[in-house]
Parts: sequence; structure tokens; C-alpha cells
Amino acid sequence: MLLRIFRAVFILIILAVLFVNVSSPTISGGEDSINFWVIVWSGLGMATVVFLLDVLTPKKKLAALAGVFFGLLIGMLISWALAPVVDMITATYNIGINSEAVNAIKWMLGICICYLTISVVMRTKDDVRFVIPYVEFAKQTKGARPLVLDTSAIIDGRIADLYRSKLFDAPLIVPRFVINELQLISDSADKLKRNRGRRGLDILNNMQENPIIDLEIDDTPVPETGDVVSVDQKLVVFTKNCDGRLVTTDYNLSKVAQVRSVDVLNINDLANTLKTVALPGENMQTRIIKPGEESDQGIGYLDDGTMVVVEGARNKIGKDIYISITSSLQTSAGKMIFGKFEGFAPKPSGTSNHNKEQHLQRAVPDRP
Repeated sequence: MLLRIFRAVFILIILAVLFVNVSSPTISGGEDSINFWVIVWSGLGMATVVFLLDVLTPKKKLAALAGVFFGLLIGMLISWALAPVVDMITATYNIGINSEAVNAIKWMLGICICYLTISVVMRTKDDVRFVIPYVEFAKQTKGARPLVLDTSAIIDGRIADLYRSKLFDAPLIVPRFVINELQLISDSADKLKRNRGRRGLDILNNMQENPIIDLEIDDTPVPETGDVVSVDQKLVVFTKNCDGRLVTTDYNLSKVAQVRSVDVLNINDLANTLKTVALPGENMQTRIIKPGEESDQGIGYLDDGTMVVVEGARNKIGKDIYISITSSLQTSAGKMIFGKFEGFAPKPSGTSNHNKEQHLQRAVPDRP
């Protein structure tokens, strides 16, 4: 939108300067109309060429207002350097135009050059920051590298709690296309997806209102090419361009980002790292929820969602039992604990911790 306004202002300025100069009595009232037509065609020609050059080049977001002033300064310097060239051309080829027409051409040439230099700075963003002479400086990220949130990390919601705990001090960035995907999910006909999408939008809104969380909505567009079409692919390209780290709970997206040399922070990996390690031989309590894949297995879950596979518990669905841990499996996709049935747990009502420990001692025999 800002770039369109800038283009419209450029066109209005060109037309205004052109109208003021051709309305001058020296130019419009003269017997020879060569001055009039030289100003009209040179002004319109330069403006058209520069405008088309600007429109047909790839678009990028305006990085900072300082870029506009920098481009304006460079444009004025180039215009000042080209002014003697215009005088030399008119004198060498004896075009036959007066000094006022030459000044009008210089003005329109300066406007076109300033417009073009500002547009170049706006488009090149951080690739070409200072051009004295034309030297490309690599982008340098000041402070901590930003964390780019994907849809799954926002819906998960744990990143907000982690940020409030001051475990991270890096700014959080949410690309605009991620918000668009959340909106599509919240408008889904599937009730489960719709609830997940609305939960993600609520969490994002709460994070924006929290003064502790440094959250930014980035509108930088990612061009859709043959290799960059889906939201996951856009996220990888966006994170790489801003030199950030991708925050996700999607296992497949983590692997794709690692292949593309993008740093990934998988919240599941972090949660698994912080979990208490379940050692073989230890005892724990769980409730059997459903039968397992094997003939004698029962499935239970801990409070944090960890799956517990229990041997000999297929016929104990809906009951609290004690198990002896035999092994555990920890991956980026989650954690699983394997154990075998040792005894029934007492009912929580009217049962003290001392009785519970005595029951556990009776249910679980001593091991050598």
C-alpha cells in the first residue's frame, strides 16, 4: 500500500512539474514550438521508462524510513552529477532549446532518478544498505535471533508459557500467511479443526496483549514459485531470509527445515528434555484407557500426555493400576513408556498416602 501511494505521488509530481513548465510564457508563447514538445516528450518518456522499470522488477517490503532518505540523497547526488551532461548534450548537438527548457528537463530527470534510487533501496532491503561505492554488505542481525512461529506452535500454546518464564529473550515473529492459515482452519467445516484454529487465534491475541511478550506480525511477502507454494515451504524460506529460528511441534516440518539448513526449535524436543527420566525398574501409577495393539496390552496416559503401554492390562480398562517400568522410548514425535502390570491401585477416596504406600509394597514384590 505504501509503495502504491509513493508511485501515485511520483506521477502527480511529474505531471505538476510538466504542467508548470509548459505553461511558462517563454515556452508556450514562443514562435518555435520545439521547446514545448521537447519538454513534454522528454518528461513523459523518462517518467514512463522509470515507472515501468519499477513496476516490472520484483517487489519487496519497505525496510525502514531511513532507506527513503538514503535513496533520496543518492538520487540528488546523481542528478547533480548528470546536470552538466544535459548541458553538454544540448550544446554539442545544438538542439535549439532555451535555458528554461533545459532547466525543466533537469528537474524531471532529477525527480525520475530520485524515484528510481528510493525504489531500489526499498526493494533491496538489507542486501544493499550502503553504496559508497557499490558494495554489498551482508545482513547482520542485531541481538538475539528472532523466533518464527508456525501454526502448530501457536495452537500448542506452550511457547507463551516458555516466554513468560523468561527462558527466551528473542523476539517472536508470526508471518501474515500463518495467520491466514489459522483463519482458514478456524473456518473449517470440521469441528475439531475449527476449535484448534480458534484456540490458535485466541492464544495469538493473548500473546499480543501481553506486554512481556515481544510479538511482531510480519507482512513480508514470500513469492510463490514452483518450489515455494505450501505454508511449510514459505515458513522455511521466510525463516532463512530473516536469519531466525523456526519454532514448531511438527516433526516433518522440523526435518524439512533441517535439510534446508534452517535452525529449528521443536517444542516437543524441549519438553522431552525437561521431562523426568523414567528408569527401568521404577514403579508408577496410571489408568488404563483402551486396549493396545498386542493381545494382552493395555494403554494408559500420564498427565502430560505420555503414552504408557502395559503388558497384562488388556482386561483392566478403566482401572488405576501400578506398573513396573521396563523401558521407555523418547523421540521428537513424543514419548512412550513400556511396563508390566504389578497390582491395582487403591481408590483415591478415603485412602491416605501411608495406606497407598503399604498397598504398593504389597502389590509390588521386592526385587533382588
